[in-house]
Amino acid sequence: MAAVTAAVSFPSTKSTCLPTRTSIISPERITFKKVPVYCYRDVSSGVRVVSVKAQVTTEAPAKVVKESKKNEEGVVVNLFKPKNPYIGRCLLNTRITGDDAPGETWHMVFSTEGEIPYREGQSIGVIPDGIDKNEKPHKLRLYSIASSALGDFGDSKTVSLCVKRLVYTNEKGELVKGVCSNFLCDLKPGAEVKITGPVGKEMLMPKDPNATIIMLGTGTGIAPFRSYLWKMFFEKHDDYKFNGLAWLFLGVPTSSSLLYKEEFELMKERFPDNFRLDFAVSREQINEKGEKMYIQTRMAQYAEELWELLKKDNTYVYMCGLKGMEKGIDDIMVSLAAAEGIDWIEYKRQLKKSEKWNVEVY
Repeated sequence: MAAVTAAVSFPSTKSTCLPTRTSIISPERITFKKVPVYCYRDVSSGVRVVSVKAQVTTEAPAKVVKESKKNEEGVVVNLFKPKNPYIGRCLLNTRITGDDAPGETWHMVFSTEGEIPYREGQSIGVIPDGIDKNEKPHKLRLYSIASSALGDFGDSKTVSLCVKRLVYTNEKGELVKGVCSNFLCDLKPGAEVKITGPVGKEMLMPKDPNATIIMLGTGTGIAPFRSYLWKMFFEKHDDYKFNGLAWLFLGVPTSSSLLYKEEFELMKERFPDNFRLDFAVSREQINEKGEKMYIQTRMAQYAEELWELLKKDNTYVYMCGLKGMEKGIDDIMVSLAAAEGIDWIEYKRQLKKSEKWNVEVY
């Protein structure tokens, strides 16, 4: 409260839950074999003016709440934390890369009994068993969720991950194994898993069912895009039917490293007007200049088309994978933007602000 002198003129004002899903379109949604499920479990028309003493209370202006273009309504975050994680069980764990692939990637499914209400594009944390060199429990690692909110079994009671086993030789010639990735890739059906989250809003899908969604992924960065695409093409929803264009670019080193290839090809076969699919296999493919086919090299073949799509109000770009991929994609966009007198870095900043450019790299 503050005393002020004023001139006064006297004259002659529960969070929405997850959307209801009804059914799964295809019985052959996934080629993995299901193992037995273990039963564990938001003034002045004036006349005269006088000087008066007044007591006024100053209030902050009402905050303008920006409405997100993404599917954020009712989204849950940090339901389970490291001190009190959810204990799930491994239901399935299978290698999805070929024997000659440079490294192993595994697809795994955990039970949640519907207790982790995640959304497509979110992540969960995993706390591996054991202790570190300081005899303290291992810290959690975050992984992008690779399943739709319905889950691979269609009952909203599971969550899936796509994990590459980290193994490398350090400068001393010693073999080093990533703690959490090896813990996960070695899991057997029935084993317990400490899960935190869900977390993240950056990669949530747009609300608009008629949007153009361009997905750029490398390696296990395919995870959130698999979750989108299952919702779009393998599921039937009362409140969502995708009528837009989904365009996936996936970059890997070898053809034996292509993840979920059969699933994506089936989607393309069934929905040719709504789904485009382009692979970039760097060690096996080259472009017309003889350059290795990285994801940005493949995108360059569609540069003008991509630029025209990007300028539309309902186009959204999502990028997930290794951090290095960002520079390669920026290099393409810089020249395209410059041709129209546009500063790409500033333009990208505006795209991010309007939720049209979304990045999750590691």
